[in-house]
Formats: sequence, C-alpha cells, structure tokens
Amino acid sequence: MSDTPAIRDASTVILWRGGTRGPEVLMGQRGSRAVFMPNKFVFPGGAIDAADAEVRLAGQPDDACLRRLALEAAPGLENALLAGAIREVWEETGLILGRPDAWDPPSPDWEGFAATGHAPSAAGFAFVFRAITPPARPRRFDARFFLVSAEAVQGDPEDFSRACDELSHLQWVPLSDVRQFDLPFITEVVLGELAPLIGTAGPPESVPMVRNDDVVSGITRLR
Repeated sequence: MSDTPAIRDASTVILWRGGTRGPEVLMGQRGSRAVFMPNKFVFPGGAIDAADAEVRLAGQPDDACLRRLALEAAPGLENALLAGAIREVWEETGLILGRPDAWDPPSPDWEGFAATGHAPSAAGFAFVFRAITPPARPRRFDARFFLVSAEAVQGDPEDFSRACDELSHLQWVPLSDVRQFDLPFITEVVLGELAPLIGTAGPPESVPMVRNDDVVSGITRLR
C-alpha cells in the first residue's frame, strides 16, 4: 500500500493593496511545529471543508474565473473553492470578505463569520494559479490561488485581532521585499506570475497549473 497522502482540494488568497512603495501583499508565518511548510511565510489558505460546498455566496467572480475553476475538477467544486478561500482568510487573518447580510451558517466553522453580520462574497476574485503538491510530502494539496484587492475587505485591513494562531507576524509586505522572507518554492513561482496582474482589469489570459499528480509533472495553462 502506498504511503503517499491523498491530494486535497485547497484555496489560497493573495490579498493586495497599493502602498507607498508600490503594491503590497498580505502574508504570515507558519509555526515551527507545523507539519506542512513549517516556519515559511505564506499567503492565507488551506484545504476546503465539506461544509464549504453548502455556503451561499453573496457575490460571484466573473464567468472566466468560474469556467477555469471547473476545468479538471469535480462537478460543482467551484463554490466550495471560493467559500473555502473566504473562510481561510477569516480564520487565519480575521479579515472579512463579504457583504452585510444575515444568513444561517452550515457548520460551526462558519458561525464566527456569520456573527459579524456579513455573508461571504467572492466578488472581485481572480483565479490566477493552480498547483499540486509533489509526491513524498507529508500533505498534498491541489491548491487554487486567488488574487483579491484589499478593497474587498470589510473594515480595517490591518485589524488582525480576530485571527486564529495558525499564522504569526501577519503583515502587508511590499512586493519589492517579499523575496527577503523565507518562502516556499511554489510561492516563489506564483510571485513570478503575480506582478503583471496586480491592478489590471479583467481576468488573466490563462491560468498556470503546476502538475505533480503522479501522472504528469510540469506546467500547463488553463484557458
């Protein structure tokens, strides 16, 4: 029997804003005892939960984002990926991507978000990257990366007081300084694709996908 862990669907959010020295992105540091990527500076994100598929989104991204999310994915997975992205941002940073509204959360993991008086919204999300964790890692993910402007955040984008303790040293980092941090290799790759997209209107021409799915390895593009 193979010891290779199952590949879990996951979402990562690259929140960005303009700064005095150019664009900034929100990052935090994983703990030294974390099984996956200990001590690394990362964007907020993680595996999607079953309840994420039941969340009704108050806002949707554009059609190109939804079509590309559906490629090479389980039917109907798009909603769970978007909802999971919003939940992970809430849990790891305490920031709200939503719209004022009352709603019934489908699981305890969503109760804190709902208590803020906001319904989750993926309006303005841009799907910009997808990567599958290589074999021989303690955990493996099929991660979708979303680029989101800080203008989508409800409230103060520097108020991390409601964050859990999964990420420390949460901070807005100028793109020009990001590579001075201890980053996972895949984050380095994503950053190479990211800079030309920040501040542009409309979806990217294509979405790079890094394959490490035991069948083929390499980079293809979802169009």
